[in-house]
Amino acid sequence: MEEMTIRVATVADQAAICRIHLQAFEADERDQVASLAMRLLTRESQPRTLNLVADSAGELWGHVAFSPVWSTAVDQMVLGYILAPLAVSPAGQGKGLGSQLVRAGLQQLTVQAIPSVLVYGDPRYYGRFGFAAQSAESFPPPFPLKFPEGWQALHLCPDSVDHSAQPFSCVDALNRPELW
Repeated sequence: MEEMTIRVATVADQAAICRIHLQAFEADERDQVASLAMRLLTRESQPRTLNLVADSAGELWGHVAFSPVWSTAVDQMVLGYILAPLAVSPAGQGKGLGSQLVRAGLQQLTVQAIPSVLVYGDPRYYGRFGFAAQSAESFPPPFPLKFPEGWQALHLCPDSVDHSAQPFSCVDALNRPELW
């Protein structure tokens, strides 16, 4: 594997991104996650979903999406973003590519002054970036969770976070109970 570049994904990356998710996830969820990744890549939102890929000499090794969430109480107010999905091809796993993708996305969102990033995933993995369940308490998930301990948040701009309950809506691609 040559030097890795983290860059913004394009629709031309669609087939490679789909392949990465199909290879990275278990059989019982791979189709659903790959479909989610495709919808997040190809559907417009305002603000835009941030899709990043790990690219080495034109070959893609990983993908992550960060999509916006809006307040249901204040019309169109962006509360933050959700990190989902994240995948690295099996041959690239264990080399820090997932961490590079997450850090690059968090850095871009910090520059944009996004207050918070939410994630529904393994607390041991996402905890190393600063995500915590306690930080997500002010963001009740839009659907019941199969694994409530996986609901976490990271406050990128802590001074601008309202810690009262912030019900939110998400992009259509994530607005499906079976994903939660």
